[in-house]
Amino acid sequence: MPTGCGLHEAQILDRSGAVVAHADVLTEVEWNRVLDEVSTARVVITPDGDCCEKLKNVRSWRHKLAIWRDGDPVWEGPILMPEWSTGQVEIRAMDVLAWLDRRVPHQSVRFSRRDLTEIAAWLIADGFEPDDPGHQVQVIAPAGVTGRRSYVRDVGQTGDHLRDLADTGLDYTAVGSVILLLPEDHATSVGSLTDIDLPEGLTVTEDGAALATRWVVHGGEDDVKGEAGGRSAYYGLLERSVEEPSIEDAADAAAAARSRLRGSRPVPVWISSERVTLSPDAPVDVPHLVPGWCVDVATTATCRTISQRLKITGVKVTENRDGESVQLQLAPTGTGVEN
Repeated sequence: MPTGCGLHEAQILDRSGAVVAHADVLTEVEWNRVLDEVSTARVVITPDGDCCEKLKNVRSWRHKLAIWRDGDPVWEGPILMPEWSTGQVEIRAMDVLAWLDRRVPHQSVRFSRRDLTEIAAWLIADGFEPDDPGHQVQVIAPAGVTGRRSYVRDVGQTGDHLRDLADTGLDYTAVGSVILLLPEDHATSVGSLTDIDLPEGLTVTEDGAALATRWVVHGGEDDVKGEAGGRSAYYGLLERSVEEPSIEDAADAAAAARSRLRGSRPVPVWISSERVTLSPDAPVDVPHLVPGWCVDVATTATCRTISQRLKITGVKVTENRDGESVQLQLAPTGTGVEN
């Protein structure tokens, strides 16, 4: 189905997997996918027949919202805020990663020189082990960054530990009940876009506030420090220093500094289509628009022409009475040619 022409269905599912209710009459649907964070979804249902009787039993965290687009599953996660009003029920939910923000490490462990995807997979498995609402983990490829990490039983939220790993060379996202782990420099393209695919126009922004030519990362001990970069012949010297308490040795700190440098030099140039609907004929498949993958974008519509492979960091799909809209958030990857 072309971009902008999809039709959605939704169900409310119990923790057991049983169907609580079918959303027979959907008046609004909105679902997101985001990189290194928890995504959200929202549906508005007009109860039909005995649907109202079933929807009155919907409860936060007990039940899940599942969304399909043209028969393909695209989103799933726990309901956090059901709202009943006259003639309609509005359901707000978060994806499977939301459970990890309500979990803590269940055992103490220390990792030495392990790839970050292995550490992330352990955190996820440990987080869900006592009570699994249904999840899978898929490692797309190793992060290529090894590290030492230690976690203490009952200390810190598992979701926060996962975010800390994403700051040092790992990316992750949720697609339905599957949590994808992939390297930060993953650059596989799922399509190409030009000005004709963005008929409402777009904005090219140079983010000077994000530029740094040298990064210093301090670990959890006083003598643990890593650095990357230095003075740039073009930009001069712009330095940033951060603390990463979970980092335990200088090699890990240096890897974290290199990771941060990749995202901040040269000065990041963003192509924003956040408020722009993709053309219905855009040559991309919506279910394949997954954060962490890339699209090739070429535009001459602004004074700043650009041709660049950009990483998908966010996807927002909305369907209402006016039809479907598909919006992307894109960020630099360091791959491709910038003009």
